[in-house]
Amino acid sequence: MRNTRFKIAKDDIIELFENHSQKTFSNSNIGTILNTNRRFWRLSESLTNGKFIQLLLDHTKLVKHELQFPKEKIILYSWSDISAFELALSIKKESYLTHYTALFLHNLTEQIPKTIYVNLEQPEKPKPKSPLSQENINRAFSRPQRVSKNIAILGDYKICRLNGKSTNKLGVININGSQGETLLVTDIERTLTDSVVRTAYSGGVFEVLNAFIRAKDKVSINKLTAMLKQLDYVYPYHQAIGLYLERSGVYKDSQIRLLNKSDIKYDFYLTHQMKETEYSKEWKLYYPKGF
Repeated sequence: MRNTRFKIAKDDIIELFENHSQKTFSNSNIGTILNTNRRFWRLSESLTNGKFIQLLLDHTKLVKHELQFPKEKIILYSWSDISAFELALSIKKESYLTHYTALFLHNLTEQIPKTIYVNLEQPEKPKPKSPLSQENINRAFSRPQRVSKNIAILGDYKICRLNGKSTNKLGVININGSQGETLLVTDIERTLTDSVVRTAYSGGVFEVLNAFIRAKDKVSINKLTAMLKQLDYVYPYHQAIGLYLERSGVYKDSQIRLLNKSDIKYDFYLTHQMKETEYSKEWKLYYPKGF
């Protein structure tokens, strides 16, 4: 009886999902759709949400996605297959794509990264009360960079969930993906800045350097400099960005000088836990030998 009623209503059910504003659904989303339309579809009150979902999986284009993160399993459904980027964004509202994923979407890398970085901002936190010191910088950058282990497998991809600092989505824009989907992603200036700050999420320092080279005709260094000030990092990342601009060999001196207008008080590091290093006197910066 349940299958017969479902088959009679099937065309109407499909039409609703085909025209729905959402592309992905949770169990509760589908439960709400069922309860709202149950009478119109003349489906039995005994038809549970779980059984309704199974009928959709068996007889329509609904696809189930299971994402096993270390501390939780997330189950989502999509109406037909969707891109891994779109699915990653649907895990949490207000999240956006960043770092190596954003480099790829902006064509700033020749690689095809298999980890999708999706960021959900944390609530705003007070800045550290202790003043910045050379000793604290040295200690922090002598250690490995902390990386998220909140990762799930999705086919050929890994989805890595990040909880970045509160920025009110500074520099976050909509772009079209390769399948015509709308993706929320950091713009080029924010992407380059994030990549300098978290090289571990961006393919390493040489990949970040390559991104600066490829961004030559796309990036506004004025905008990047203004954005860096708004982001208000504790560490002097302007020194690292200045070296990237200099070593890329494609930017004007006037653009590079925008970065050394800020104070350069401390010795700084291009990345964490470097073994053999060289030193830039202009930027007071240690960088990997041969960079």
